[in-house]
Order: sequence, then C-alpha cells, then structure tokens
Amino acid sequence: MTGDMQLTCSDCGQEFTFTAADQAFFRERGYSAPKRCKPCRQAKKNDQGGGGYGGGGGYRQNASQGTSVICAGCGQQTTVPFEPRGDRPVFCKSCYQAQSGGRDSRRQRSGRY
Repeated sequence: MTGDMQLTCSDCGQEFTFTAADQAFFRERGYSAPKRCKPCRQAKKNDQGGGGYGGGGGYRQNASQGTSVICAGCGQQTTVPFEPRGDRPVFCKSCYQAQSGGRDSRRQRSGRY
C-alpha cells in the first residue's frame, strides 16, 4: 500500500495530506487525486449549490454541460460530465459499464447517468 502523500491545494496553495486510506478510497472508485484540500473542496461544493450524495451530487444536470471526447474503448464520440486530464482513458457509457462489470452502484440507485 502507498504511504501518505503531500499535495498542494490548487485554490489556497496550502499543502495537505492525501492519506493512504484516502488514496485507496479514490483508487477503488476510479477517482483521480484531489486538486484541493478538504476545506476548499467543501467551499467549492457549497458555491456550486451541490452537496452530499443524496442531494444531486456535485454535477449540475444541464444539457449544455459536458466535454466531447473519443471513447478509448470503441472510438465513438461521446460527451462526459468532466474535463479529462489526459492521463487516463475515457469511455462512453456502454464501454464504461462493460469495463466496470456494471457494478457502479450510484447509477443503479439514482437511475440516471
């Protein structure tokens, strides 16, 4: 297991610890390392009107939101609700579900993509 990492917050510039436990949690869910410390992440979430897992999440469901990308699995053009960093493959919904074996429980509970 990887040890704790010191990261620098992109908002406030302060260093924060990305613990081994947090790294495992993020890795398990396919999340990238955080760019912001916890207080800045919370402030950004509050500014966006998002919050909590039951309150609609951090993404706003606007039709105009999304980034057009080419799926790394099938080569088709698709839209994703985030800005890819370029260091990981990006998949369309079908290829992502095939890759993850359909075990993304958040989507199954909420009923939306």
